[in-house]
Amino acid sequence: MKRLIAMLLVIAMMACVFAGCGKKSDSDLENVAEDGKVIVGITDFAPMDYKDENGEWTGFDAELARLVFAELDLEVEFVEIDWDNKILELDNGSIDCVWNGMTLTDEVMSAMNCSDPYVVNAQVVVMKAENAVEGMTAEDMKDMSFAVESGSAGQTSAESCGFANVTALAAQSNALMEVASDTADACIIDLTMANAMTGEGTSYADMVQVLELDREEYGIGFRKGSDLTEKVNEILDSLKADGTMQALADKYELVLCD
Repeated sequence: MKRLIAMLLVIAMMACVFAGCGKKSDSDLENVAEDGKVIVGITDFAPMDYKDENGEWTGFDAELARLVFAELDLEVEFVEIDWDNKILELDNGSIDCVWNGMTLTDEVMSAMNCSDPYVVNAQVVVMKAENAVEGMTAEDMKDMSFAVESGSAGQTSAESCGFANVTALAAQSNALMEVASDTADACIIDLTMANAMTGEGTSYADMVQVLELDREEYGIGFRKGSDLTEKVNEILDSLKADGTMQALADKYELVLCD
């Protein structure tokens, strides 16, 4: 009998877990207010999110997130996630939002509540300058090896172009390192990262952008039905109207959406 009772208790506890018994409210806004903080899922992606010399997260998105949630009297905790699992991280409650230069793809918008778009971006092919040929097209690159971030817009662009030799990695920064070490001919990364990380005076001074593939927009992702989305949109509108967002975009050389 004791064993049966114990088994029933275990089953009940498991049912609570899967049914969301630990959930305090159906309102994400109320939940983060009660906690006094919001957990933001990111990756190491300059100039959107990256660590400064003190090991603290900074960048356009990191600074903007702090500004937005300060309006709600919330602290921001940044958690580095596997980008390929961003939707799962949201759904299981490990994070409250994804704020990391996230391209508003059909997959993302169907799986998340997304903010209004706020930054313009593109996918670009980057390779070593010594291998670049002026006027190269996607057709010219069909036999090249590419590195991309798994689950990224760059991977989607590679598939759309019909590139067959593609290696998917954990982060866009890893894709750059593959090219630097000559284990890939080129990588497909966000224009924002390419501007910050390649060319004269950067970490990858010997690399250049050779082709722009797809124009796109960035947005912030929340759980389906989350009431945080509307509140963040309101604050973003306010920060845009008073020039705060434009000043931040100028600092990081980004283009805001109209």
